[in-house]
Amino acid sequence: MSSIKTIGASGQIALGKEYAGRHVVVEELEAGVWVVKLGDFVPDNERWLQSARVREALDEAVAWAGATPPAPSDLKKLSRRGRR
Repeated sequence: MSSIKTIGASGQIALGKEYAGRHVVVEELEAGVWVVKLGDFVPDNERWLQSARVREALDEAVAWAGATPPAPSDLKKLSRRGRR
């Protein structure tokens, strides 16, 4: 589907209310040729969470938390462990 849009005085293009609040990436293939893609994007400072190693560690932690009932902590024992 193609449509003709006019770039306003502020440099904006309206894509429609159904896209309000959504993120897009705009790629300029060459001068005056753009590709607009709708999607969710990961901020640079959170990209490390997307690595396979971190994802596996988080999956293991969530599985452990789901299978391990809460128990009271022995603060003296934890304090001794921290001094090693």
